[in-house]
Amino acid sequence: MKFNKLVASLLLGMGCLYANAQTTYEDVEVEELNPHWYIQAQVGFQETLGEGSFGKLMSPNAQLGVGYRFNSVLGARLILNSWQSKALQKFDNTNYKWKWNYIAPTVDVTVNLTNAFCGFNPDRVVNVGLFAGIGANIGYKNDQAQDANKALVAASGVDPSLLALWDGTKARFLGQFGANLDFNVTRNFAIGLELQANVLPDGYNSKLAHNADWYFNCLVGIKYAFGNTTRKATKKVPVVVPTNATVEYVEKVVEKIVEVPVEKIVEVVREPFRRDIFFTIGKYNIRPDEMKKVEEIAQALKNNPNDKCEIVGYADKGTGTLAINLRLSDQRAQVVAETLINKYGIAPERIIKKSMGEQEYQPYNEPALCRVAMCVVH
Repeated sequence: MKFNKLVASLLLGMGCLYANAQTTYEDVEVEELNPHWYIQAQVGFQETLGEGSFGKLMSPNAQLGVGYRFNSVLGARLILNSWQSKALQKFDNTNYKWKWNYIAPTVDVTVNLTNAFCGFNPDRVVNVGLFAGIGANIGYKNDQAQDANKALVAASGVDPSLLALWDGTKARFLGQFGANLDFNVTRNFAIGLELQANVLPDGYNSKLAHNADWYFNCLVGIKYAFGNTTRKATKKVPVVVPTNATVEYVEKVVEKIVEVPVEKIVEVVREPFRRDIFFTIGKYNIRPDEMKKVEEIAQALKNNPNDKCEIVGYADKGTGTLAINLRLSDQRAQVVAETLINKYGIAPERIIKKSMGEQEYQPYNEPALCRVAMCVVH
């Protein structure tokens, strides 16, 4: 009989918990990447793989490109790389050098690694990316190779000395991959560094080596994105809250067996009342749509005069420096505390204020949701 009463009490308590607390979803405004076109222009140098130490086969290099970003991670671009390549042949302590021109159109797939692993942040200063693609290398003006070959034949007595000598215009398949580092000046304008590795069939440098030929490009330049690069979006965030603005109580009935008749001990367990106040990037003012939550916190404190409110401010780690984020998270907690005190008459000693910045952890996976002041009444 006693056991049945205990089971009934537990079921009643669980029913109270379900009735007094529920999971709801709150709409939070975030920014996401808006698909857009961009153009870029770059200059730098090329090092052709071959005989000689680094720098002996260095040539000027330039590149123009147009690209499209499908989302925060993936994109594609068409680039036109051009200028000059060099080669060298050593014979009898003499270096025979020549150079030629080329133009190389390439189609690449681009990947933003920073957004892939750290989440999208339109105000992030530095982004790291990878790219890979295919294209063609169209070489021309290889006249110096003809002159070098004649000199090599005269010196070595072997004809022909360059076994892959070519003239006129020669097109070859090109594979390309590399990495880029972009420094964002504004949301539309960036300064970038790019490193490329390019592989071609044997004979590009007029020499037969029975392996692929390579050249490497190092480029710096500018990138300009057209139009609005971001757009507003609404994301639903789960929040567990009581069904009303007051702190709910759950009663547990515990039976204690003693020599006297059974005594029922009632233990009161209080459910914390929580509200998350969200802020926009770089701001600490309370928006009108978030002020309703502050009012609910104040009402919960008034309904339970012995309770206190703990306010913890946060900032997303992908934006700003550590010092900026510490200050911003403190300001967010401070503005909520001041509003409760000055507008709703809550005593200062009933408020516990903390600021985490980015030191401890991020309360949400989405960077935009980490711009928050979490308030718990207990």
